[in-house]
Amino acid sequence: MWDFETDPEYQKVLDWADEFVRDEIEPLDLAFPHQQFMPLEGKRREVIDPLKQEVRRRGLWATHLGAELGGQGYGQLKLALLNEILGRSQWAPIIFGCQAPDTGNAEIIAHYGTEEQKQRYLMPLLNGELFSCYSMTEPHAGADPTMFTTSAVRDGDDWVINGWKFFSSNAATSSFLIVMVVTNPEVSAYQGMSMFLVPTDTPGVKIERNIGLYGEQSGQGSHALIHYDNVRVPADSLLGGEGQAFVIAQTRLGGGRIHHAMRTIGLSRKALDMMCERALSRQTQGSRLSDKQFVQGYIADSYAQLLQFRLMVLYTAWEIDKYNDYKKVRKDIAAVKVVMPTVLHDIAWRAMQVHGALGVTNEVPFLGMVTGAAVMGLADGPTEVHKATVAKQVLRDYTPADGTWPSEWIPAKREAAQAKFADYLEHEVGNL
Repeated sequence: MWDFETDPEYQKVLDWADEFVRDEIEPLDLAFPHQQFMPLEGKRREVIDPLKQEVRRRGLWATHLGAELGGQGYGQLKLALLNEILGRSQWAPIIFGCQAPDTGNAEIIAHYGTEEQKQRYLMPLLNGELFSCYSMTEPHAGADPTMFTTSAVRDGDDWVINGWKFFSSNAATSSFLIVMVVTNPEVSAYQGMSMFLVPTDTPGVKIERNIGLYGEQSGQGSHALIHYDNVRVPADSLLGGEGQAFVIAQTRLGGGRIHHAMRTIGLSRKALDMMCERALSRQTQGSRLSDKQFVQGYIADSYAQLLQFRLMVLYTAWEIDKYNDYKKVRKDIAAVKVVMPTVLHDIAWRAMQVHGALGVTNEVPFLGMVTGAAVMGLADGPTEVHKATVAKQVLRDYTPADGTWPSEWIPAKREAAQAKFADYLEHEVGNL
């Protein structure tokens, strides 16, 4: 049975979240801009802690994990509906305990961590007491693990990590890093890489510089270039077993990609809402912008893009809940990742155009959204890689045609149809 209605009881939860985010959290984006990943202290803690407590009281904290892993057990579909709301605000995921990259990091520690690792890293992460960093990509290799050179070598009871990592987001304010390294160069990267849980203050972890996005001041960004210089960690820092990094990464990145998409729905809807309000509010050349066919085209195209994308994300979230296996949903997760940056870019760009000169200023958020779309096209793997993944997965359901001509070649199909209905065709001819 197909059903596009939300359970009435959960809709009440969503209605509360919508009002709570609008009235209590979105103002934080203006009062404390770009501070959501900084450790809470002073006045910010006085403001933020009560909001987190209210979310906990409502049973909406850390909904990305199942109940057996310390979350609320809502599943991905319900999380998608909630994340649409949270995506409007920079602070909202923090207040609800489901911010990237911590959601994905919590998920892999929950699945692959030892009990000691869960107590040390997962529980504080779930409680919102600290932040984490996923340190994977490298300056020369990007996201291609077959080219990674950062390595860990066993030395007695310890491992010693050496190498460089690039674009390690939130490293500067994180308490620990999840580092993907080569532990066995004699085999393929898919069997020879491992992950380690490394406290950020471990000797030898050197943040050479923090790189910002375009428009941010130099040295004040949140994407670190890290030099791991003889970083010594105990053997129990290994996450999930030696050689398991690639398997773990697929679990983490699958969840991260779909969660990004969920939040992008909310951000894109915000741009569409602003576009429609502006179109109804402004006049030029004797009529409102909303009466201009060009603007109407912008609105129609944006609405259609957003609706298609939203249904795609919700369907993929439903699949994840159904199969409980990211591998089975790999094709659709990759497809969502391919579509996501284009949807956000196109809707934000149109909204920016409708706002005229105001649209390109720092008094509205559109250029930030456009930059964010570019980041989404690279984060958790570039769009081009995911297109190749989708194509390969789709092609698995097909086989080559026999012989020279396509299976739908009309002359051969016509001949087969005439043979199938030969008796009837001869009867028709006889009656003419």
